[in-house]
Amino acid sequence: MKQLIQNFKTGALYVDDVPLPSLSSGMVLVENKFSLISAGTERNTVSVGKASLLGKAKQRPDLVKQVIMNIKKEGLIATLNKVSTKLDSLKALGYSSAGVVLASMDTNGHFKPGDRVACAGQDYASHAEVVSVPQNLVVKIPDNVSFEEASFTTLGAIALQGVRQANPTLGENICVIGLGLLGQLTCQILRANGCNVFGIDVSQDMVDFTNNQNIAKAINRKNNTLKSVAENFTNGYGFDKVIITAAASTNDPIVLATEILRQKGIIVLVGAVPIEIPRDPDFYKKELEFKISTSYGPGRYDVSYEEEGHDYPYGYVRWTEKRNMEAFLKLVSNGSLNLKPLISHIFDITEAEKAYEFVLGKTNEKYIGILLKYSENENKTINLVNISTPPVKEINIGFIGAGSFAQSYLIPTSKEYGSLDTVITRTGINAKNVALKFGFSKAGTDPTEIFNDEAINTVFIATQHNTHAKFVLEAIQAKKNIFVEKPLALNIDELTEIISHYKTFDKLLMVGFNRRFAPLSLKIKDEFKDINEPLIMNFRINAGFIPKDHWIQTESGGGRIIGEICHFIDLMQFFSESFPTQLYANCIDSTNNKIKNDDNIIINIKFANGSIGVITYIANGDKSMPKERFEISAGSKICVLNDFKFAEIYYNNKIEKIKLAGKGHNEELKSFFEAIKNGTESPISFNSICYTTLSTFKIIDSLKTGLPQVIEL
Repeated sequence: MKQLIQNFKTGALYVDDVPLPSLSSGMVLVENKFSLISAGTERNTVSVGKASLLGKAKQRPDLVKQVIMNIKKEGLIATLNKVSTKLDSLKALGYSSAGVVLASMDTNGHFKPGDRVACAGQDYASHAEVVSVPQNLVVKIPDNVSFEEASFTTLGAIALQGVRQANPTLGENICVIGLGLLGQLTCQILRANGCNVFGIDVSQDMVDFTNNQNIAKAINRKNNTLKSVAENFTNGYGFDKVIITAAASTNDPIVLATEILRQKGIIVLVGAVPIEIPRDPDFYKKELEFKISTSYGPGRYDVSYEEEGHDYPYGYVRWTEKRNMEAFLKLVSNGSLNLKPLISHIFDITEAEKAYEFVLGKTNEKYIGILLKYSENENKTINLVNISTPPVKEINIGFIGAGSFAQSYLIPTSKEYGSLDTVITRTGINAKNVALKFGFSKAGTDPTEIFNDEAINTVFIATQHNTHAKFVLEAIQAKKNIFVEKPLALNIDELTEIISHYKTFDKLLMVGFNRRFAPLSLKIKDEFKDINEPLIMNFRINAGFIPKDHWIQTESGGGRIIGEICHFIDLMQFFSESFPTQLYANCIDSTNNKIKNDDNIIINIKFANGSIGVITYIANGDKSMPKERFEISAGSKICVLNDFKFAEIYYNNKIEKIKLAGKGHNEELKSFFEAIKNGTESPISFNSICYTTLSTFKIIDSLKTGLPQVIEL
């Protein structure tokens, strides 16, 4: 299918053929008919992409700080690799479209093939022939509303939410600052609500257009009579509300709003304006109120609502972003809004680059709403595209999932040991980008392409955690060597099923527990090889805070106990050469709702050979402290491993310091590929992997019951 793409590194805009997006639970697959270019938002997005590296840094100082912190933690080279991976990516544009449902896996069974729908969401409702959109960002189109009109729905919901924040009443005088597409929609909604609408813009073209459409009394910001005209409009009282829909580099719209509002008036910010509010003379003396409107409405930026499909109760949250989208379409359907005059240009998707010449100011021709049109194309249904035909090696690899971790660590090293055959990701744009970047033969969005391809003998699974077990089982049935990023499974049922199927599996199954392969881990292990005595292990992990709405804390990630603490249980098994038999866990008990208590936990573990270990995992520490510190003692010897950068060995009243950097990612993959090549067993035994996985479940059980847990496979 065709999709509009921007190369974030070079800034280049182009239309390319990419695989069809994937369809999963809670998603709706839609064949676009039209999509709307949101000039203000997309101009900024495209401009950032076209900026130099220094220009990008100036526009995102928050990310520069993250880079500096990462250099301190992981070193310059590792950080540069991460930054390069992020920059060398392809970006989807667009977030408002309309089309026909091709297939749906929405959990409510609400959408059927052939339904006419409007779609929303960055990276979902893109400028592409086919899009896959979460169910809460899809609404049905009334029969008398055209696809062209419905493509405005996302912007309409944004305008509607801004109006809701203003809470207008019949007959109020309301000013809209910024008469672009968003401002035009806001003016029409206010007029439909029975308000007296006044508009201000720096563009005389938009002022004239607004006056000609008779949706508001409009005036140019630069007009010297602006304040007197506004005063006459409100009979000298000032405006009841001001809604700012402009994008500006200064706070002038906010200052102006304070000047023209009445006593106790309200400012609602919808557009992108620096929030610098002068206290005097107006804001304080008039006792004004300032409010911000969050995009389409309640649910925006909530992973549970947008990505997992959980709706808010109708009786408690009347207007969600989806309900705002539906309400906007009803206003269009009953004739309260007239969108046709707002459509100034329509371009075929193949001419999208020409359309963006308007957005980027490369043409003097006037425009308001620019639509992209999608025609019939037989290639829309292709979910696998050929990129190149490199020679196939003995180990032929397929990747399912290719996020930043896979691109930074797994794929580059895998390329040294085998041929990169197929990469599968959720979106076609990402799959093709990764394929081109690393030299895969094919790119697609359907994992069955890998499982059904007999030429592929090794599969890497680097998707979100809740899909790992499913893909492992499919790879076992397809009889392929498996490398799955941790964790292996998210619950006991998944683990049990994997164990059951593994009994007849004659290939390798490896989980990404890399730390045991680190050079310092091997050195410390060697230090205790001749000491016939149980170990005492004390691991402290300064993991750092992750908010509750981060994907790893949700159903997709399964939480940090299963997704991260598994690393350290595996490492204890490696050092002790023994399986865990019993554990007890306790976490903090904070009343702070932002804190996830089980992210701050102490775990005591007993091993079969008498060794014991303590894992102290904290999320409430300071970032400046090194992340991981491990202490192992036995036989009058103590070894301390500091953040996988250096180690200290205390023995015979002497201290030996060793520097060997690295967390074992490359060494782990080398061991995996050598085992495949030599026909030997997996570098980590299946039993050990299962004990690690089961132990994470037992930690959760211990927290729930307050009791020690026995670990038995």
